[in-house]
Amino acid sequence: MTSIDDEATAGGRLSRQDASGWRELLRPRHLTATTTLCLGVALFAFNGFFVSTSLPTAVVEFGGAALLSWVFTLYLVFAILGGTLAANLKSRFGARNVLVAAAFAFVAGTLIATFASNMQTVLVGRLFQGLGEGIIAAVCYALIPELFPPRLVPKVFGAEAIVWAAAAFAGPLIAGALTEYWNWRAAFFVNVPAAAIFIALALAIVPPSEKSASNTTRIPIRRVLAVGAGILLISISNAVENELAMATLLLSATVILYATVHIDRRSEHALLPSDAFATNSALGTGLWVVLLMPLAQACGSVYLVYALQHLWDLGPTAAGFANAVMALSWSLTAVFVASLRARELRDALTWTGPLLLSIGLALLTLSVGGGYFWVVFPSQFVIGAGFGLCWGTLSQLLMEVSPPDERDKTSALLPTLQSAGYAIGAAVFGLVANARGFGENATDAAISDAMLAVFAVGCAIAVLSFYFGIRTLRLITQSE
Repeated sequence: MTSIDDEATAGGRLSRQDASGWRELLRPRHLTATTTLCLGVALFAFNGFFVSTSLPTAVVEFGGAALLSWVFTLYLVFAILGGTLAANLKSRFGARNVLVAAAFAFVAGTLIATFASNMQTVLVGRLFQGLGEGIIAAVCYALIPELFPPRLVPKVFGAEAIVWAAAAFAGPLIAGALTEYWNWRAAFFVNVPAAAIFIALALAIVPPSEKSASNTTRIPIRRVLAVGAGILLISISNAVENELAMATLLLSATVILYATVHIDRRSEHALLPSDAFATNSALGTGLWVVLLMPLAQACGSVYLVYALQHLWDLGPTAAGFANAVMALSWSLTAVFVASLRARELRDALTWTGPLLLSIGLALLTLSVGGGYFWVVFPSQFVIGAGFGLCWGTLSQLLMEVSPPDERDKTSALLPTLQSAGYAIGAAVFGLVANARGFGENATDAAISDAMLAVFAVGCAIAVLSFYFGIRTLRLITQSE
C-alpha cells in the first residue's frame, strides 16, 4: 500500500515541483480509494443537509418541536466523541474493521430515525448516526496519507471540497424534493444504499490489519467521556437564555477540556498527539488554526441567514444563498490550490487563509454596522476562499510534521477539531448575542447591535488564527 513516506524527501516534504494531474486520481490505481474517501465525506455532508431540510416536516407529523435542537446537538456531540476515539480504535482493531463497524452504526441510526414514530426515537437514531459519522470522517482522514502518495494529497482534499460544495447545493434540493413529493422518511433512508456502497468499497480497498503489539492499545474511556461531557456542556449552553448560566457552562466546559488535554499528554495511551496545542511546535500551533478558523466562521453559520432575513427582509432561499456562496468559493479555491504544481507556493499560501477569513468577517461586521447589504456576498466569497486556500495544504503539513507513530492521531483529529470549532463557536456567539440583547422579540436595532458584536468577535478570533498560521509556517521553516 502506498504511504505518505514513499515519495517524501528528508523531513517529510516534497520536492519543488509536483507534476501529478487530476487524472491520476481517476486512474485504476487510485480511483477506488478516491471514490471511497469522497463517499465517506459525502455521507457526512449530505446527511446534514438532508436532516435539516426534512426534519421540520417530521415535527409537523408527530410533534416534538421542543426537542428539535437536540437532534443536532446529540449528533454533533457523538460525532466529536467518535472522532476522538477513531485513532485509538484504528490502532486496536484496524481501519477496515473500524470503518465497517462505524458504517453499520450509521445505518442502524438511519433506520431507527427513518421508522421513528416520535422525536425521542429520532434522537436515538441521530446518536448512532453521529457516532458512526464521526469515526468514518476521522478514519478517512487518517487513511489519506496511507492510500495516496504526497503529490496527490492536495488533490484528494480538493476532491473532498467539491463533495462539500455539491452537498451544499444539491443536499437541500434532493431532500426537499423527496420530502415534498414522497415522504420525509425517504430523505433519511437515502443514506442506507450510500452507506452500503461505502462498506463494499472499504472492504475492497482497505487491507486487513496485521497482528501487532499496537493492537493492544487501550481505549481511554474516562478521557473520552470527559471530552463528551465538555462538548455536551458547550451544546447545552446554546439552549440557555440566561447569560450567567451560559458563561458558567462554557467556563466549566473549558476547565474540563483543558484538564483532559493536560492529563492526556502524560498518558501512555493518549488520545491526542503529544504536541497537541503546544505553542512551541508547528503541530501544536497548526491545530490551533484548525480549531479557531471554524470557530470564528461559526458566527456566520449561525447568525448570517437570520440577519439577512430580519435586517434586510430577504426570503429563506435568497438568505440561504449566502452560505452557498461560501461553499462554492471554498471548493473553487481548493481546486485551484490543489492544481498548483509548486509545493512551496501552496505552502506559502497557507497563511493567507486565516488572513482572508479575518478580512471577510471584518467586511461582514462593516455590512451590519453600516447597513451595506451589497458587502455580504463578497465577504462570504472571501471567507470561503480563505478556507479553500489553506485547509488542504495545512492538513497535509500537519500530517507530515507529526511523528510517524502519531500521524493517525493527527489525521483523525483534523475533522474532529473542525466540528468542535463550530460547536464551541455557536456557544460563544450565542453568549455574545444574548449579552447584546438578541432574542425572539428583539427590535431591529437590538438585532443589528447584537450582530455587530457577534461578527466583530468572530473577526477577532480569526485574527488570532492568523497569528497561529504565521507562527506555524515559521516553526516549520526553522525545523528544516
